[in-house]
Amino acid sequence: MTKLRLGPIPEDKPVKLTLEISGALARDLADYAEVHAKLTGLASALTPEKLIPPMIERFIAGDREFSKQR
Repeated sequence: MTKLRLGPIPEDKPVKLTLEISGALARDLADYAEVHAKLTGLASALTPEKLIPPMIERFIAGDREFSKQR
């Protein structure tokens, strides 16, 4: 079984943020959430609100140029 780049998602105190995404991206997120739930043993898929922040964190953590410039 292939591992996803996104592992288990810890609970954390949220900060409210509003954004708009395309319909295609919303569908991709829903599909990703289903696969993520299946591979991590969750009873149900996470909502985009729970899924997007760890994805962004992972993206930023892996950006070497950002780390270098920071």
